[in-house]
Amino acid sequence: TLQAIQRVGQAVNLAVGRFVTVGEAIANENHELKEEMSVACIEARRAGETIAQLTDVASLDHPESDSHITIFTDKTGVVKAARLLLSSVTKVLVLADRIVIKQIITSRNKVLATMEQLEKVSSFQEFVQIFSQFGNEMVEFAHLTGDRQNDLKDEKKKARMAASRAVLEKCTMMLLTASKTCLRHPDCESARINKDGVFHRMRLALEQVIEIVTDSRPNGENEVAPISIYSGIKEFKVRVEGLRENLYFLSKENLSTMLEVILEHTEDFTDSAYTSHEHREHILELSKQAKMELEQLVSVWMQAQNQKTKDLMEDLEVAILKTCQCMDELKREVHSAATSLAADLLKYHTDHMVLKALKITGVEGNLEAVAEYTCKLSEQKEQLVEMCRLLRHVSGTEPLEITCIHAEDTFQVTGPQIISAAETLALHPSSKIAKENLEVFCEAWESQLSDMSLLLREINDVFEGRRGEKRVYLSLPRPGKHNANLKALKPVKLDTEEQAKIAKLGLELHLLTSDVDSETEKWEDQDNEIVQHGQGMSSMLSYLKDLGLLGIAKLGLELHLLTSDVDSETEKWEDQDNEIVQHGQGMSSMAYSMYLFTR
Repeated sequence: TLQAIQRVGQAVNLAVGRFVTVGEAIANENHELKEEMSVACIEARRAGETIAQLTDVASLDHPESDSHITIFTDKTGVVKAARLLLSSVTKVLVLADRIVIKQIITSRNKVLATMEQLEKVSSFQEFVQIFSQFGNEMVEFAHLTGDRQNDLKDEKKKARMAASRAVLEKCTMMLLTASKTCLRHPDCESARINKDGVFHRMRLALEQVIEIVTDSRPNGENEVAPISIYSGIKEFKVRVEGLRENLYFLSKENLSTMLEVILEHTEDFTDSAYTSHEHREHILELSKQAKMELEQLVSVWMQAQNQKTKDLMEDLEVAILKTCQCMDELKREVHSAATSLAADLLKYHTDHMVLKALKITGVEGNLEAVAEYTCKLSEQKEQLVEMCRLLRHVSGTEPLEITCIHAEDTFQVTGPQIISAAETLALHPSSKIAKENLEVFCEAWESQLSDMSLLLREINDVFEGRRGEKRVYLSLPRPGKHNANLKALKPVKLDTEEQAKIAKLGLELHLLTSDVDSETEKWEDQDNEIVQHGQGMSSMLSYLKDLGLLGIAKLGLELHLLTSDVDSETEKWEDQDNEIVQHGQGMSSMAYSMYLFTR
């Protein structure tokens, strides 16, 4: 048993040593927190060494009376070392978190400053120089936010971060082509509108990222999440079923208000022009039935509060079951209505006929035809926005609700941007830059439609119970430039006998804690600040491969092709010795390297 204990102790000490090495590297890179970080690292190292000493197998060579200190003879020492390890590691993680937040804010500020410069450029030469810098800054921002997204435990925040990063990735390419179009056609109003829309959306996404990482809202505003039918029904059923345990914890007014709110939201379905007649009738019928079931429930409930006879309690149970069953049927009906509409619309629009027509008529310079097809695209946009609103009600989880809201915003914004890009092309039908710009916005629309098919599948999986909970694993801070100096930790392989010993050891260690409960009660307190930090930061700063750089790589390659759109008066771009050409080629090479790395 002691041999197994020693292996555990050594593994803990080695892991702490590696963790401290990373913490010290972070401290050396951030002088303002160096002292605090160093103290925490020293404490953690001391705790790891103490645990290794207390689990030393050398005690096997000595009799029990030799007074050699082991994990069994110094229970208090083990607990103190464990507590010191917990508090010191938590301090390191909290400090590392502050550093990461600062890095993200600094990176965002760099991106914003460069964006302001890009908005004011008046020549291709200046644009390429600044855009090359912008590309590098976006790569850094993608790294930092990608790592942060993976570290977030709150699935709702993680979904919001993913949505913001998706906007930034797609908008980076849009910013490139929209800016090029504006430079090529400086007097075109539709080109200016198109470009301004991209810059505005990128700024909103950048601000949302900062709100997420700092857990704040602008001007002290509180985030008010819209209530969905699914979440409303879930909460309503919990309250109704709670009457079994306590007849007095809720008022009938509360239940009535909750049902009214749910039925109010069902009007999104019944008032929608895209809901089928059959679904509308069923939803109205079930809404009426829900009101009747609640009235019956309240009647029996009031009687049961006055006298708890066996018959009345049985009647109450029946009323609870019938009310919950009615709400389940209502949930199934709105789910069927939303998913049926989504499946039909996605199938109908999968050919992208309107987008193809806009491209053709734009190249032809046919303004009347472009106007006709932009009306059709506006109708399509309204259908898809309505689809997203209805899907949000039945999405089943908060992250999927956020994804639906993001999709709705994307269709709302991208539709008008396609229209302005198409109008620009129709006014300048021979412009390769304007044609390329329209292509980019159309690709974004098609990509969002493709994403909706995946989203619909996820919503159905949640509804049918096929989607399980994700596990959260511990991750540690890792400063990039010091990572190469850290050797990989080799896993220890244990045979069956050793595994059995460790299992026994685990039980003994668990029992040890009962001797010091009075000392460690504060660590069980969920309101304790250090505990909260430890839980919130336990998955901090892992460097996973979800970097989202393929869009940036494509952006860099686009820079290399920038010169193909410039007419004969800019033949200087063909000169390999030209400094700006070298900038563009350098950027494309760097982007291609990133592409290979992410692959």
